[in-house]
Amino acid sequence: MAVDMFLLRELVVAIVLFFITRFSIQLLFKKPSRKLPPGPKGWPFLGALTILGAMPHVTLAQMAKKYGPVMYLKMGTCNMVVASTPDAARAFLKTLDLNFSNRPPNAGATHLAYDAQDMVFADYGARWKLLRKLSNLHMLGGKALEDWAQVRAFELGHMLRAMCESSKRAEPVVIPEMLTYAMANMIGQVILSRRVFVTKGSESNEFKDMVVELMTSAGYFNIGDFIPSIAWMDLQGIERGMKRLHKRFDVLLTKMIEEHTASARDRKGKPDFLDVVMANRENSEGERLSLTNIKALLLNLFTAGTDTSSSIIEWALAEMLSNPSILRRAHEEMDQVIGRNRRLEEADISKLPYLQAICKETMRKHPSTPLNLPRVSTEACEVNGYYIPKNTRLSVNIWGIGRDPDVWENPLDFTPERFLSGRNAKIDPRGNDFELIPFGAGRRICAGTRMGITLVEYILGTLVHSFDWKLPNGVDKLDMQESFGLALQKSVPLAALVTPRLSLSAYAS
Repeated sequence: MAVDMFLLRELVVAIVLFFITRFSIQLLFKKPSRKLPPGPKGWPFLGALTILGAMPHVTLAQMAKKYGPVMYLKMGTCNMVVASTPDAARAFLKTLDLNFSNRPPNAGATHLAYDAQDMVFADYGARWKLLRKLSNLHMLGGKALEDWAQVRAFELGHMLRAMCESSKRAEPVVIPEMLTYAMANMIGQVILSRRVFVTKGSESNEFKDMVVELMTSAGYFNIGDFIPSIAWMDLQGIERGMKRLHKRFDVLLTKMIEEHTASARDRKGKPDFLDVVMANRENSEGERLSLTNIKALLLNLFTAGTDTSSSIIEWALAEMLSNPSILRRAHEEMDQVIGRNRRLEEADISKLPYLQAICKETMRKHPSTPLNLPRVSTEACEVNGYYIPKNTRLSVNIWGIGRDPDVWENPLDFTPERFLSGRNAKIDPRGNDFELIPFGAGRRICAGTRMGITLVEYILGTLVHSFDWKLPNGVDKLDMQESFGLALQKSVPLAALVTPRLSLSAYAS
């Protein structure tokens, strides 16, 4: 019995020593743990999905104050990192640009953008490059914008005359409806050689509603995107709505292309954008655009081209109506440079620094995309000493950067003067100054950046120069609440009374 007890004791000691030794060796040779960025722990299984709320850009900006400029969140089964300062944005969108040049899979790309067959959600590669090249050469680039300057002037003339009619009837002008109608017709003339809405009414308002719904639903944090195993359940009903909306857009786009094809023999003059795309569907790398790719591209151009620019113009007018002294100073500058006997022309903009400052200040405080369109890491990398795993989603909080008191003095105030002198005077919104990146930066910067800036400066300048503005009767203060989506909408659409301030002949052309 004594021998058995001795053997048993020795066996137990040996087993204990074995595990102690093995554990010590593992500790000795174990690779140092890779440190993830700080962030909230969230809930089991759901992670941080439950804490973002209805205004994720605001929540993430508040969380960044606690966790820092590079923040990690577990979103369902996915990793997500958020950049909340100019330096953090530069690290991801410039230093590591190539590693973050793809979009993560999501319901919006699948159900709205023809399964990512468009330019916005396509993988970085040959097809994306072909779509981007065609868009820049024939619609969005500098030379293309010059070529259709007359179209912009023509459609603005239509809009100004319609606003004059409203002023005669003392009717408020609903700004987003008016802008969508004008911009859709501008884009329609460039793409299809025709106005897509002949008269302002139910058809153009329905299109506006469809665009807003697309931008809103595509901006939702959809549970199925972050927990793919339960995506089929569509717990929030987001995907059902996307599928219905996609069918409506597909009918509209198919009709546009069919009518364009049928009218080919009757069209004379310079080929329009769709003509060029159809004739250059294949590149030297053997990449060929399908009809689905072309419809998806038109969807990008019509929706992003109208909604993002119109939202910035609406916010700018709302801020000026809330700050009459800014509107007065803009009028004074324009009267000195242009006078009141003609309309503002695009060539005047370079001589209107205060107007340009108003546009920049609006893009800072009310960026068209509050969270930069998501990207995903192709490989693991390191930022600010933190480990970023492969397949980590990236969001850049453009809204948060624009309202950061460490970046901007009195960021909640609307102060265009901040861009007229000092260190901010040379800041430009085209993606090189990371304090102000309303269109993003890097390879996946918004393809329509140049067009967006041109439209905002020209249309806003024309509206301000052409009219006196005041709130509708009975409205003492504007509701400046936001509505979250891919584009940052004003919760209550802006309506205002306008009075012509130029000579009558200025509105005739």
